[in-house]
Amino acid sequence: MTPVQVACCQVRLAVGDVDGNRDRVRRAVEAAAAAGARIIVLPELANSGYVFTDAAEARSLAEPIDGPTVTGWSELARRLDVLLVGGFCELDADGRVRNSAVVVDATGVRAVYRKAHLWDREKFVFTPGDAAPAVVDTAYGRIAVMICYDLEFAEWIRLAALQGAQLLCAPVNWPQLPRPEGERPSEIVRVQAAAATNRIFVAVADRAGDERAVGWVGGTVIVDPDGWPLRDLALGREATVTATLDLDAARDKHISEHNDVHADRRPELYTALARTHIEDFHD
Repeated sequence: MTPVQVACCQVRLAVGDVDGNRDRVRRAVEAAAAAGARIIVLPELANSGYVFTDAAEARSLAEPIDGPTVTGWSELARRLDVLLVGGFCELDADGRVRNSAVVVDATGVRAVYRKAHLWDREKFVFTPGDAAPAVVDTAYGRIAVMICYDLEFAEWIRLAALQGAQLLCAPVNWPQLPRPEGERPSEIVRVQAAAATNRIFVAVADRAGDERAVGWVGGTVIVDPDGWPLRDLALGREATVTATLDLDAARDKHISEHNDVHADRRPELYTALARTHIEDFHD
C-alpha cells in the first residue's frame, strides 16, 4: 500500500440544526479532499448534534441509513473519490434509535457500526449495538470503526486489532471535564495507549464549540503505532487535522527483536485466572 492522507474534521455542530450540520460537514469534507485527503473522519452524531432534551427529541432527528445524511455522504464520497467515516443518529429498520457510524466510499455504504458502550444519559436515548467493531477492507488498508466511549474498553480495541485493523477511525463527542493545568485530556492519553499497545494507527474526530451548556474537548487527534500524536492538538477550535500514514507499518507488531504485542499474549492464562477469580468472588 502507498501512504494515504487522513483528515479528521473537527467542526461545530448544533443539536437540531440538521441542515446546518450537514452543510458544515460537507464544506469541511470538500476542503479536506481538495487538500489531498483520501480518508476523512467526521464526529459522532454529526447530523443531529448531541445534547438532546429527551429521547423523543433524538428520535425526531434520527434517520435511516438511506436517509439524506448518509445518502449525501455517499454522494460526496463518490464525487470526491474519498472514503468517509462519520457518526449519525440512526433510526434502524426496527424503529430503534441508535448512535451509529458508517463507512462510505465511491461504491456506497461499506459498513454500519452501532455504538456498543453507551455513555451516561445515552442509555436513556439509544439502543446499544451488540456486534463487534466494524473492520473493512478498503483500497487503503484494513480500517476499523468504533464510537467515542467504545475507546475506553481495551478489549474492544484489541478485538479490532486482532482482526487485522491497521487504522482505527473513531467519531467522538468528548465532553469537557476538569483536568490539571498543563495536562492533555485523558481521553487523548487513552487513545495513545490503545494505539501503542496494539501497534495500530488511530484517527479520532471530535467536535468544537458549546451545545446547551456542554463544552467539548475538541480533542481531534491522529496517533501512530508508537502512541504519539502526529500533529499538534487543536483543542477546542474548529480545525481539520491531517497526517499522511503508511498503514503497512501497523502490520508489524514488534516492539523489540524478541517481543510482539500480539504473539506475546497468553489468552489461555487470562481466561483461567479470570475464571478462578470469578469463582472465588462468588464463594
